Amino acid sequence: MSKQERAARTRNALIRSAAELFEQCGYTKASLYEISSGAGVSRGALHFHFVNKADLADAVEGAAARSLHRAARRAEQGQTNALQALTNLSHTFAQLLSWDVVVRAGFRINCDAGLHTGRDLRRQWQSCVRELVSRAGEEEALARDVPQEPLVMTVVGATTGFEVLGRANGHWLSHYSLTSFWQLLLPVVAAPRVLATLDPAGSGPVTGALPGQFRHTGDIPPRARRSGSGPRPAAPACRSCAAPDGPGAPGPKQQVSRPCSSEPGGTSS
Repeated sequence: MSKQERAARTRNALIRSAAELFEQCGYTKASLYEISSGAGVSRGALHFHFVNKADLADAVEGAAARSLHRAARRAEQGQTNALQALTNLSHTFAQLLSWDVVVRAGFRINCDAGLHTGRDLRRQWQSCVRELVSRAGEEEALARDVPQEPLVMTVVGATTGFEVLGRANGHWLSHYSLTSFWQLLLPVVAAPRVLATLDPAGSGPVTGALPGQFRHTGDIPPRARRSGSGPRPAAPACRSCAAPDGPGAPGPKQQVSRPCSSEPGGTSS
């Protein structure tokens, strides 16, 4: 292994260790001592990559954003219209929060830590939802009496609410929960000619976006009937979500067993 590869591996291990502590303890209580110990490296190695804890938090948020951007591109592959793309994307969003501790921690500290990193993950999500709803309006896929901005507020409020509730109870982020939400919402907001083509459980790219053990295929309510004689061209990817790719691919969810405590002989920062 080259020196560059070892450095990248150490950096990723530190980001993951920080994410685990941020998720379990919160940003304030997580200590650099615990983060470096969890990554199996010295404090000197930590400071070679990161100036301080705020720098680590920024790296966790950045890795979370990149994972979401990659997942968004996968979720939109082959979708038939903007409403289906939005449904797919919400499923992928929930699956990734269930699966990846870095994404969960990124959202938590982005909201809770009071840090000013210049990045707002929830606002990015809101922008993407707004863009897809606007595109659905252009496609005349929305029912006539459905105003776009209240629909954006409904979807963003529900999905970010699932994220917060899912911290204590993972069922809120299950495929069943998201499918049930869309089974209630789509008949209200979709134009009749479009409704029959939509799948509230998500179309193919959703269940293929994450490893098999996280697909939740056993708890999906009956899917909406589809109609139509053939595939339609896929719409372009949501610009708000399809940011440039970057390092830090998501990994399987890990349980954190080490306690949260202040660094011996020092502070938690």
